[in-house]
Amino acid sequence: MKQVKLKYGTDGILMKFPETPNFQGVLYPDASAPLADPQTALRDSLANPIASPALRELTRGRQDAVIVISDITRPVPNQLLLPEIIGELAEAGLSADKITILVATGIHRPNEGAELERLVGKEIAGRYRVINHLSQQQDDMELVGHIAGGVPAYVNKHYLHADLKILTGFIEPHMWAGFSGGRKSILPGISSAQTLQFMHGPEMVAHPKTAYGVLEGNPFHEAGLEIMAKAGADFIVNVTLDTDKQVTGVFSGDPVKAHLEGVEFLSRHCIKTLDQPLDFVITTNAGAPLDCNLYQTAKGLSGVAGATKKGGVILIASQCPEGFGSAEYRQVFNYATSPEAFVEQLMNKDFFILDQWCAQETYQVRLKNEIWIHTDGIDPATLQQFHFQPVADLEAALARLLERFGQHARWAIVPDGPLLILRVA
Repeated sequence: MKQVKLKYGTDGILMKFPETPNFQGVLYPDASAPLADPQTALRDSLANPIASPALRELTRGRQDAVIVISDITRPVPNQLLLPEIIGELAEAGLSADKITILVATGIHRPNEGAELERLVGKEIAGRYRVINHLSQQQDDMELVGHIAGGVPAYVNKHYLHADLKILTGFIEPHMWAGFSGGRKSILPGISSAQTLQFMHGPEMVAHPKTAYGVLEGNPFHEAGLEIMAKAGADFIVNVTLDTDKQVTGVFSGDPVKAHLEGVEFLSRHCIKTLDQPLDFVITTNAGAPLDCNLYQTAKGLSGVAGATKKGGVILIASQCPEGFGSAEYRQVFNYATSPEAFVEQLMNKDFFILDQWCAQETYQVRLKNEIWIHTDGIDPATLQQFHFQPVADLEAALARLLERFGQHARWAIVPDGPLLILRVA
């Protein structure tokens, strides 16, 4: 028997498994060495950015600045990035009271108190103005125009009113945007819930090009670029991370060109193409912080769905300490009398509930594959109620899968979840 450590919460799970004849392996993203000195690399990137003046030079003469950061669900190394970015702004003449840090929550809950201190560091939390984007607070939004043929684009006014606009984040495969980072800090990061009803609408989620690793022809990506052009963005600082969340690359500068360079770098490491689909696959949601709830778990499911045959099984380990996630997300599942009926209701627009988009993604996978879930955060009866198979013991579940599909089944293990995207040639 072999052994593998699956990403699960902060500690992971050890799992034993046999190497059967058609086992396709324990699949990891290709190795990309972490930077030996990420702080020096960051400083060099800020001074010598991609297709842009240096950040310090760009800042001179500006009256104030906003720095957009990802929320607590993303493992962005803010405590590396923020001191260096703020230092460049200070050297160019901006005082602390002229710098705002805006947490791009999208439609997630705000990050406050001790959680906020963990996000940005205690010193920065105490010295600088840090505010959460609240997507349903319409008074905080302003119309910047219309995108995608008429959708009103409302963006956070604290961002729009800033003289210098800086976006930060990290680049990873994303199940709708193709890749995160860049323009995604604005849409959905600091856009209104009204605008996000379109971005996460049923047609958008169902579109064949809104998929992991796809930018060309992707309407989600294109809408993000369009709203970024209307809202404005002066500079980005994006990083790539390895599976241990160590920095492997820094991409600063022009918001479009620097992001694309980061995407090109990451693409060489995070997508694996198989010659035939799998009967079943064991995966994760990449551990903490991403496996915080069932809402986020859609990402791990989608990451392997494209390589799992129709009628196959996806077994995912996702801790979900927050359960479903938001109260709205839990409410969505009350409509799930069956996967088929749920998706049909959404496409017919029989109802709209904030957060329904990840449920749609999950049930689109469920239409093709059984979903088995190992979690500590949702009780087995509730999982069964919503058409998932609860799994208490991963090794016992694997034995059942091999009994069902046979010892010659094609299967694989993906310990890092959506950090590796599987496709079939």
